[in-house]
Amino acid sequence: MEKIYDKKKLAFYIGKSRYRAVLESLDIDLYLTKYKKGELVSSPFQDELLFQIVEQGSINIYIIRDDGTRYSLSTGTTDYFLGDMDIFYPKSSNIYVEAAEKLTCISFSIEKHKETLLSNNEFLVLICNSLSTKIGVMTAIDAAPGSLTERVISYMKYKCHDKTLKGIEQTAFHLHCSARQLQRVLNQSEASGFVKKLGKGTYKLL
Repeated sequence: MEKIYDKKKLAFYIGKSRYRAVLESLDIDLYLTKYKKGELVSSPFQDELLFQIVEQGSINIYIIRDDGTRYSLSTGTTDYFLGDMDIFYPKSSNIYVEAAEKLTCISFSIEKHKETLLSNNEFLVLICNSLSTKIGVMTAIDAAPGSLTERVISYMKYKCHDKTLKGIEQTAFHLHCSARQLQRVLNQSEASGFVKKLGKGTYKLL
């Protein structure tokens, strides 16, 4: 992680942020955080609690189960909040956030400014909206079809443009399975006539 305190660069990102008005109303120390692809943005062993707003790039959010396997929770792009839960609850012991590409965030310390944050109604409205959206995403995950084949078909039907799946690794991450498991399901579905292979890692639902 790289922290950037350059006022011009910070002003540039605040100026184009969706939350510009609220950020400018908060009397707190803001700065930029930058991450390389694959770098952890947030983890249980992070010493400093940061509130971060994704301004450029994207993230993958997952948990590590007791058996060491990784389970995808969500993804996030521009305007996504990190640290909203940490304002109210102790930090989770198994949630990880990883930069899916080069990442830039507007950031500030939660502990240092907690009293100011909790007294700003506009900021709290944003947090409520953010947490409500995340709860909705988690509910949708819990309601997902049971078998992997059902999940793959539903994903292709409802989530893929033109019902076309592109990229085995990234899709496997979203579907909480291994790339090998996903490839086996796609091969079986192709043999059964449910999908058609268009190219390497690309399949269309028929």
